[in-house]
Amino acid sequence: MTQASALYRGGVTHRRLRPRDHRLNYRVFWLLLDLAEIDGLDRRLRLFSRNRFNLLSFHDRDHGDGSGAGLRPQIEAFLNRAGVDLEGGAIRLLTMPRVLGYVFNPISLYYCHRADGRLAAVVYEVTSTFGVRHAYVIPVPAEDQAAGLIRQGAAKALYVSPFMGMEMDYEFRGHAPGDRLDMTIDGLDAEGVLITAAMTGERRDLSDASILSAAI
Repeated sequence: MTQASALYRGGVTHRRLRPRDHRLNYRVFWLLLDLAEIDGLDRRLRLFSRNRFNLLSFHDRDHGDGSGAGLRPQIEAFLNRAGVDLEGGAIRLLTMPRVLGYVFNPISLYYCHRADGRLAAVVYEVTSTFGVRHAYVIPVPAEDQAAGLIRQGAAKALYVSPFMGMEMDYEFRGHAPGDRLDMTIDGLDAEGVLITAAMTGERRDLSDASILSAAI
């Protein structure tokens, strides 16, 4: 069976349009982790561990409700409340792992697929600088599912910065990760787009060699 989990190397662009136009670019990498493959990755890779210290590590308590309990049941509970049944399909988490035990991960994305591979929903897990976490659970319209197309929106529900008010909406645009990663998040207030964050990257096999190359 082909491994769905992967490493994406790329960058993030943050842009604030008002009161002055300001842009910040930086290089990053993400892991795309099929939730069903994480234990196997832990066994196979020397430089990646689950819930243990390593060069890269994934800790369940860094996500979901923070308890360390299984993530799939938590995400399925969110989806059930939104009326989405994956029928056993894959859930793949795009996230920044811990590097030598440290992590700052303002947003993680769960791409939730039906059993036939169609993208059924995306869960946007946002963590504020104060450690408060909120999940935006958004179904994918039927006409966009086969292509993995993402064009979604949600009202802001979590305070993340003293420089942005709560009376905002988010718009999400992109595709389910493939050979490339692309996701753009716009924050809109009453005057229009205030901030934009764009995530782009290229897929790499998740191996000890790619981990070492990305981390150093």
